[in-house]
Amino acid sequence: MTALTRVLLADSHTIMRAGLRRILEESNEINVVAEAQSGEQAYKLFGELTPDVLVMELSMPKMGGLESLGRVKSRYPQANVIIISMDENVTYASHALAAGAMGYISKSSGADDLLKAVNAAAKGENYLSAIMAMQVALKNTSENDPMQKLSTREFEVFRLLAEGKTVEDIAKCLSVSQKTVANYQTLLKQKLEIHSPVDLVCLAVKHKIISI
Repeated sequence: MTALTRVLLADSHTIMRAGLRRILEESNEINVVAEAQSGEQAYKLFGELTPDVLVMELSMPKMGGLESLGRVKSRYPQANVIIISMDENVTYASHALAAGAMGYISKSSGADDLLKAVNAAAKGENYLSAIMAMQVALKNTSENDPMQKLSTREFEVFRLLAEGKTVEDIAKCLSVSQKTVANYQTLLKQKLEIHSPVDLVCLAVKHKIISI
């Protein structure tokens, strides 16, 4: 009998976790070994359970999916992580893949996409839907996208600043000093050629990092 793929499911919404669990376990090839409702909990449970695949929501309170992904991959380089998101934001997808995700799936995708992504990740293979793969390829070849200049950590700080988080909030979220966040803030201004918080928010809206 073939062993079931062991999956750790991380999503901040109880109803969404229930739906994802049902999709995964109805395949009869996957066993959801645990659920996490935050990035911190996902990181902790991953170390305890060492699942075959971690399926993790991008936008979670406090430590979000990108930061959690970075921490998991830093400590467990062989971790197979699939990021799921509310939309098909190609900028987030590009940064997630750059940070080591095996795949990026929109929550609006069909169940088949999720199952294909998990099965591919369990084999150490990457997976993107055809539409997302095309968008990522076009994004990565664009010379006019300032978001491509940013590292994953820089992008995460940029996103949090755009959402209106204070330096203190971001420091707590990322478990770094306020001085470190302030340094990133200065670096972002230089890299993105922005001069005020308004410029930063406008840039974030333009590239669909946030919506207003």
